[in-house]
Amino acid sequence: MSAEFGGRSGRQGKLSQWLRGRRPKQAAGDGGREALLLAAAEAGLPLAPAAHPAGYRCSCDRVGCPTPARHPVSFAWQTQSTTDHAQIERWARHQPQANFVTATGMVHDVLDVPLDAGREALDRLLEAGVEVGPVAESDDGRLLFFTLTRGTPEDEDEWWPCELDCHPETMDEHPGLRWHCRGSYVLVPPARLPGDDDPSVRWVRGLEHPLPDPLSLLEYLTDACARYADVRPDPTGAAWPLRH
Repeated sequence: MSAEFGGRSGRQGKLSQWLRGRRPKQAAGDGGREALLLAAAEAGLPLAPAAHPAGYRCSCDRVGCPTPARHPVSFAWQTQSTTDHAQIERWARHQPQANFVTATGMVHDVLDVPLDAGREALDRLLEAGVEVGPVAESDDGRLLFFTLTRGTPEDEDEWWPCELDCHPETMDEHPGLRWHCRGSYVLVPPARLPGDDDPSVRWVRGLEHPLPDPLSLLEYLTDACARYADVRPDPTGAAWPLRH
């Protein structure tokens, strides 16, 4: 598991290197992949097999797959998701090319933001001494902050299933932010996207960091997303999309 951001000593120097575009090394080979998956399970992230790249296409049989190599292979992924090491080892060895997803809203949520906004927010969070959990970077331009799940509040009006994040009343409040909670999933590192031989989704802060409360990160992330949207508007003039 990547440990470039594993301690407080020298943390800001490592962050500066990363912000200059240097990628942390990932464990190589099938053994490294399996070790990273088992580490995710050990941290409590429930996993299920996902599609993988087939050249520039998806391994699934859907013509024009809208999310190539980013979706589970089974419609029963929510009940299939597990932290059982033996099952994950079987999947990893029998499906050596498969990506894996982790189901959110059970143990953890994921706050998913545009890459540049996420980098700015991570810098500010670390400078402020806020506890930040595992963070993954994706080559499709997103930064994923792994947090504890909020669970099910007593008042259901305070919460919502993830799909409602796709259709907010206004997209001005949290531009570019996706909150993966109940009913959603994200790719777990290491994962490949079409056209990439090396991992396209990788840890930049490892799973040795405890999962934080999402609300402790939310203000920093929404502020950074709003500033990034103001500075870098969509060239089409559309609002930043909220989707999962």
